[in-house]
Amino acid sequence: MIDYQFPVTVGDIIANERQLLSSVEDGTLMAGPDSVRFLVIHCSATRSDRSYPVERLLRDHRARGFRTVGYHFYLRRDGTLTQHRRLLEVGAHARPYNRCSIGICYEGGLDPQGRPADTRTPVQRERLRQLLSLLRELFPEACVVGHRDLPGATPKACPCFDVGAEVANGWL
Repeated sequence: MIDYQFPVTVGDIIANERQLLSSVEDGTLMAGPDSVRFLVIHCSATRSDRSYPVERLLRDHRARGFRTVGYHFYLRRDGTLTQHRRLLEVGAHARPYNRCSIGICYEGGLDPQGRPADTRTPVQRERLRQLLSLLRELFPEACVVGHRDLPGATPKACPCFDVGAEVANGWL
């Protein structure tokens, strides 16, 4: 049995989001469920031996000018999963794909020395599989990709593991 710690919701218009979006991504809600083309996996780019709680994530995103956390979901090392945006609310995680994607971030992505590494814990891996299973039911046409795999994405290691290989092997 899955004990979800978040409401998987499709919501109303959220005020004050407009200034955070580019002219291409104008508006606070996606056009509808069919507009979700990607389920984008991110890492928080934090060291595996340090905690990065939701409160700090929120503070860091607000410091960047976001109203709230830019990801739809955040997955802690202990398996705690929190939702920060409604499913059809435009995210702030992968410009210019925010209007057609759901952003999922896991805590970690760097080894204790600060190098990119797959630092997901067993419970993070399982919760990620569970969340993706649910999201695939809701958005069957959406592709699961890593942030770095999006065409035109900022060159970086995020999410610090090969999402395509895990999807191909049936692990995700």
